[in-house]
Amino acid sequence: MKIIDVKVWLVEGVKYNWTFLKIYTDEGLTGVGEATNWPGSQIVEAAAKELGNRIIGLDPMKIDFIWTKLYRDLNWVGPFGASMCAISGIDMALLDLKSKALGVPMYDLLGGAFRTDIKLYANYWFTQGEHNTNDYVSQAKEVKAAGFTGLKFDPFAHTNYFYGEDLDTNLSLSKSDQNKAFEMSKAVREAVGKDMDIMIETHAMLNFNIAVSMANRMAALDITWYEEPAGPENTNTLKAFRDRIDSNVSICVGERHYTRYGIRPILEKHICDYIMPDITRCGGPSEMKRMASMAEVYNVLIAPHNPNGPLSTLASGHVCATIPNFFRQEFIFKDVPWRDSIISHPLDIENGYLKLSNRPGLGVDLIEEEMEKHPGIRENKEGFYI
Repeated sequence: MKIIDVKVWLVEGVKYNWTFLKIYTDEGLTGVGEATNWPGSQIVEAAAKELGNRIIGLDPMKIDFIWTKLYRDLNWVGPFGASMCAISGIDMALLDLKSKALGVPMYDLLGGAFRTDIKLYANYWFTQGEHNTNDYVSQAKEVKAAGFTGLKFDPFAHTNYFYGEDLDTNLSLSKSDQNKAFEMSKAVREAVGKDMDIMIETHAMLNFNIAVSMANRMAALDITWYEEPAGPENTNTLKAFRDRIDSNVSICVGERHYTRYGIRPILEKHICDYIMPDITRCGGPSEMKRMASMAEVYNVLIAPHNPNGPLSTLASGHVCATIPNFFRQEFIFKDVPWRDSIISHPLDIENGYLKLSNRPGLGVDLIEEEMEKHPGIRENKEGFYI
């Protein structure tokens, strides 16, 4: 069997484009994958097309060989970013194709399932209203009513540090905005009750002192984790942060740590309690499984980052099905209405769980005519990351 073609689509999602691809073979078998990242989805699209051309003529069953070949070939332009997103999508599509050839769900190809009901936590549930405390409280109650037992948000995201007219290069936050963020978080905790997991996101957009101060304040709210208090560039900064905050505050990082090589230093330095690799960035399902095995050695839990399209949700779920150190998977609570129409079977979400089918591969195909009804945004518009 040989690969004869790879097609790539940009599809409009919530605030940013999804990047999908499909691999075709000379025996009629196909596989689908997702390479979403942003901003700069057109860079990812170009990378996916370039790498698609590079695998024409190869045997699609040789998944690890193709991963390694592409990784080494692209190392000169950088083993991260757009090139790794393209590798991620291709890896996903190859695993989907091989699973379909064997007639088994992807989780069987990845080692077999510990579970097929994947516990989710809600993100992007706060999209309505004016992003004030009352709006957050009312929408957090919607998450709980839908059966979810975990949610995440960035209480700093609508303060001046992020959306002010002048970017504060020192990443500072006024005392007033610090208090606003804490009071909003406290109100959400009171609204959803003590049994709800609450994850506090920072997007690495606070300076060191404020990130430490706010982490220590959030400890009183019994948060599940404090996310990305610093960027991925320097593990020593993350280690210093770990040493300065309340010992009851857990740390989650990893959405910007690509591949097993990227997470190695944060595991070795015992910086985090959770890692959140993103399957469309980190190297695909094959690499996420390898990262999970590495994390298991350090007793670190896996909670995949997933603000992406439906293939990312399914592929992340298939990996999570196969690992012992799974915690929760991120899920976009309020998505575009065409999320389920672009795939052949809708996502099966029930009481805060993704229920995986036993259909071969990811269990779905891409519907090309539906994707083409919702083409990706190619020009900047306010509030949209292309």
